[in-house]
Amino acid sequence: MPMSQSFKDRLFPVAEEIAAHYGTPFHIYDEAGIRETGENLKKAFSGIDGFREYFAVKALPNLRILEIMKDMGFGFDCSSIPELIMSRQLGAKAEDIMFTSNNTDQEEFRFAEQDGGCILNLDDITLIDKVPNFPELVCFRYNPGPRRTGNVIIGNPVEAKYGVTHEQVVEAYRRAQERGAKRFGLHTMVASNELDYSYMVETARMVLEIAEMVETELGIRFEFVNIGGGFGIPYQPDQQPLDVDAMSKEITALFDAFKAKHGYAPAMVMESGRYMAGPHGCLVTAAINHKDTYRKYIGVDACMSALMRPALYEAYHHIDVIGKEGASKSELYDVVGSLCENNDKFAVQRELPPIDEGDLLAIHDSGAHGHAMGFQYNGRLRPMELLLRIDGSVELIRRAETVEDYMATQEFTQDAFSPSGA
Repeated sequence: MPMSQSFKDRLFPVAEEIAAHYGTPFHIYDEAGIRETGENLKKAFSGIDGFREYFAVKALPNLRILEIMKDMGFGFDCSSIPELIMSRQLGAKAEDIMFTSNNTDQEEFRFAEQDGGCILNLDDITLIDKVPNFPELVCFRYNPGPRRTGNVIIGNPVEAKYGVTHEQVVEAYRRAQERGAKRFGLHTMVASNELDYSYMVETARMVLEIAEMVETELGIRFEFVNIGGGFGIPYQPDQQPLDVDAMSKEITALFDAFKAKHGYAPAMVMESGRYMAGPHGCLVTAAINHKDTYRKYIGVDACMSALMRPALYEAYHHIDVIGKEGASKSELYDVVGSLCENNDKFAVQRELPPIDEGDLLAIHDSGAHGHAMGFQYNGRLRPMELLLRIDGSVELIRRAETVEDYMATQEFTQDAFSPSGA
């Protein structure tokens, strides 16, 4: 079920007060839910020595949220310089950061090696010679190609731009050894928002098989394997949640079997973002307009610049009309924003209770890839972010964007250049 009942019970009775204080729209995140999910994840995989979650910063890149993740003992999965900066600002050290970038440039490599470095996870065999100062600890992202099928969001591995191929993987580690690497990890990411736990079990089986193959060829002992992210959440009310308990038992058994065969087993890490934060956030927006034409429309004061998943993926996000949760869903609405795009819709032909102007709508599961995927097209600015703390108080953790923010990159020292021959 989208958005836990406990989150609703704590948020909905005070939502109008919060809206009156801060205004709308806003994303609000549930500290209690985030911490509960994190502790349950650690408990589920406690049977694997060295298990660790590296939170996918791209899912919810807010310093206050990252602080909570660090407090639970998690590392950070980063893919850009700003994400590295945030992680280091919170005190993350080299082995607290997994840096997985795609088409990495020299500036990123140089930044990644600063402040003690990070776990460098290389996406392509050609990058080996492009790393300025090759680290002692290195990892490669493995793409199984036709050996696995992807899913709707991440696509077919054969068509994916990520990772080294099956045929390249041994050579990649051999060349890394030649450049001085002495410690090794292995990474993959072959699904996104996957609710079938057996798919993740097969991913764990796959990386252990690749680790065994590389060890046989090169004598490498892997310190860790990273099964990536991809743990799904049930966006729709009739979907069943991911069975983490069953998944962890089967994955733990795979690591136990590897240890029995080889006398050791690598640690297992993962980089869940959506699973950690997605259900523990919602976008609260006010109904500001009715429009009856060929359909009934409810206009709200947020638009797809605040949550673009419905427009980008035709993704379903459940909606509650706060204060009318038990009312009959007797109306059929498109819930829309104000952007000059026809796909600026949070819901299409959705059965909802009758909505009055001024009602607050809670759009579920915005805690991951919500605010983070925002943009400024049409001059529509991204909303504030709030944290519902464990004690029931509410904290502003990111202010709303302003017109001054929007104009800031057009305020600069003039620079006109005439190329030769112009």
